[in-house]
Parts: sequence; structure tokens; C-alpha cells
Amino acid sequence: MNPRRLLIPLLVFTTGLLVLVVTAGLLLFPSGPQQSAGKVPIGGPFKLTSHEGKPFTEADLKGKPFVVFFGFTHCPEVCPTTLYDLTQDMAALGKDGENLQAAFITVDPERDTPELMKTYLSSFDPRIVGLTGTEEEIAAAARTYKIYYRKVPTDGGYTMDHSATLFLMDSKGEFYGTSNFQEPEETRRSKLRQLIKNG
Repeated sequence: MNPRRLLIPLLVFTTGLLVLVVTAGLLLFPSGPQQSAGKVPIGGPFKLTSHEGKPFTEADLKGKPFVVFFGFTHCPEVCPTTLYDLTQDMAALGKDGENLQAAFITVDPERDTPELMKTYLSSFDPRIVGLTGTEEEIAAAARTYKIYYRKVPTDGGYTMDHSATLFLMDSKGEFYGTSNFQEPEETRRSKLRQLIKNG
């Protein structure tokens, strides 16, 4: 058989397959800003206790764009670095960031009492509220934000392994995007500016 006769159907098949793959890719992984994924099921109802010892729910954050970060006060590096960076970022936003709120939710309620959270957060921006609760309440909040955490035994007791993601939420409490302490400063601040602008 003439090889050229086979070449044309093969090209047609290959081109069709390529179009199919590209189309599927665009449907599964659409381009565009993170905020287009506003229906992502991250965030939602929770009932916790603030570092002031008062009941605190997701409703206390709605009405303004906000940031949610899970961690713990005995965290040696990631948590204090993230909270320090967030403090600096919120200050750098100036008037634009006046309405931005943030919640630091502990994954170690056994040690992180409201009193300890209050002392710990006194080193950071006062707009960052510390949240704790029972093991069950913390687990429910963690499920809402799809975060991972677990207790890890050490020679002197234990530490906590956990996700280190900053969740950016709009004023309606819907997922807007993510950030983390490893991103360049200007990248983090640009994301916060967009959140405030669109949130």
C-alpha cells in the first residue's frame, strides 16, 4: 500500500486527538486568576473561641475580605514566619488594607488556650485574631478548609505537622485563592491587593 495514503488519515487522526486533548485541558484546568474559582468548596461554618475568650464563628469574619491560617504557638519556624510576613504585608497595604482581617486557627488546642494565643499574637498585627476550641471543633474547622494536621511525638513531648497555606477569602466567605510564606514578598502583597479590590 502507498505510504502516502496512510499518512493523510494518520494526520487527521493526530490533529483530532490533539484538539480533543487541548479542549479537555481547557475545561479541566481553565486559565485565569484564582478568584474565578469562587465556587471551590473551601471555607464555611465553624464555631471556635477567640483569644479574648469569646465565641467566634465564620460570621464574625464576613463583610470584609479575610485570611485564614492554621498553625500553633509552639511552631518553631513556619508559623511565626508566616504571621510576621502577614503582619508586614498588612502594614505595607496601608489604607487599602484597613478592612482586611485575619484568623490564626490553632491545630494544637491541647496547649493553645485563649490566654496563650493572646500572649503569642501580641507580637503581630492586632487584626489577626487567634482561634482555639475543643479537639472536635478544631477538627471540624480543619475539614472545612481541607487542611491536614497531625500530632507527632518527640523526645520531649510532641509537635504538630500541618498544612502551611494562607487561605484568601472574599467578604462573602468564599474561597478566592491561596498564598504561603515561601512566596516572594511582592507576590503575596499583590494577591492581598487583588483580594481587597475584588473581595
